[in-house]
Amino acid sequence: MGKKIAFVGAGAVGGYTGAHMVAAGEDVTFIDPWPAHVEHMRQHGLRVTHAMKEPEFTVPVRALHVTDAQQLAKETPVDIAFVCMKSYDTAWAAMLIRQYLAPDGYVVSLQNCMNEETVAGVVGWGKTLGCIASSITVNLPEPGHIHRGAAKHGAAHTVFRAGEVHGRITKRAEEVCRLVGFSDSAKVTSNLWGERWSKLVANAMQNGLSACTGLGGSDMLKIDPIRRFSTRLGSEAIRVGQAHGFALEEICICRRRPSRAPAKAMRWPSRPAMRSASRTPRAPPPGSVRRWARTCRKAAAPKSNS
Repeated sequence: MGKKIAFVGAGAVGGYTGAHMVAAGEDVTFIDPWPAHVEHMRQHGLRVTHAMKEPEFTVPVRALHVTDAQQLAKETPVDIAFVCMKSYDTAWAAMLIRQYLAPDGYVVSLQNCMNEETVAGVVGWGKTLGCIASSITVNLPEPGHIHRGAAKHGAAHTVFRAGEVHGRITKRAEEVCRLVGFSDSAKVTSNLWGERWSKLVANAMQNGLSACTGLGGSDMLKIDPIRRFSTRLGSEAIRVGQAHGFALEEICICRRRPSRAPAKAMRWPSRPAMRSASRTPRAPPPGSVRRWARTCRKAAAPKSNS
């Protein structure tokens, strides 16, 4: 008998990976707080599209409102629960699914940021795993529709990295790898925390700048001052991660091209190259980005007690 799987959060990442599991014949239940999304999935299934060569597909799915989750109490317990919510929703999402877990069931944080400690605070460290989705580029443009803005990476770039918090390779980490592998390339990692911080570096280089400028990732890379500022953000994030003792993995930011060619990856240089580059004087970025950086430095400066 296969594993009973639950997704708390059927948005971009949860919906995409879960839909592929359903298409592969796995027993999946989605629980989501967006009523319109749940109702659309119930009536029309979950549709997955891609910007490039992969064909679109629609699968019938079992979708529950958050207020319907108590139905699980009358069913076979959940073996694997994927939490795919925003970080600020992690605690209540883990609390929601905890009571429906099988005795040997566990929760997988398939999220950005480092939420394993929050999950463990609810279900315990022994029931907590993590999984990183690297450069997956998915979104939820409308209820019942998941769109991926790029081709699948396959062997060119490993998208999913599943691991235990203690770093050992276990059967359940391999099971998570198998499940997410229905969506794209996947591996089991013994360096979950380093993988987590490496993804955080990539996000730090783009997400805040995109919110401030209103530009997408590919558009920002075309503007030299923003690209240089993004590089400096990434450099600082790397130094902080290294100071914490994390063994960082390769930092990869994949950008889309206007053509149907595969995504081009910006890869962070090796550590010796980074050390050499750090000794090279850098010109300050011009214009508004320079003023922005100056304002940030003033805000971060320690204040006098006098």
